[in-house]
Amino acid sequence: MSLKFTIEERVRWGDVDAARIIFYGAYIRFFEFAETELFRAVGLPYSVMFDELDIWLPRAHLECDFRRAAQLDDLLEVSVYVGRFGTKSLRLNFEVRRKGVDELVAEAHFILVAVRRDTFDSVPVPEELKSRLAPYIVMSDE
Repeated sequence: MSLKFTIEERVRWGDVDAARIIFYGAYIRFFEFAETELFRAVGLPYSVMFDELDIWLPRAHLECDFRRAAQLDDLLEVSVYVGRFGTKSLRLNFEVRRKGVDELVAEAHFILVAVRRDTFDSVPVPEELKSRLAPYIVMSDE
């Protein structure tokens, strides 16, 4: 069974513009929170993963579609899951909804590339990372 890892995040004053609608850049922070907590949940918080696996995971690509406007004080559910593993990269997919509502507020994906910490040369995604994230692989039609 495939899972989506979900956190809750409230839209705060610093996340909105003068019209009290969420500023697009705030979503990136929410995605980062969800990604960080996913890795922590599978036993690979960044402090452990980077030291033990000797890699960094810089973003090579980010894409986001905004479907509905989130507003000040909305409680959002930010879900993250693995869309696919490549040889040297992985795709993380994100979905944002208001808590308790099925309708998407936003959806996005990041491409993360595995690189050696000392040289920044790309390397294969470590098997340990793949196995820990395996429950959170949700294949899409793309």
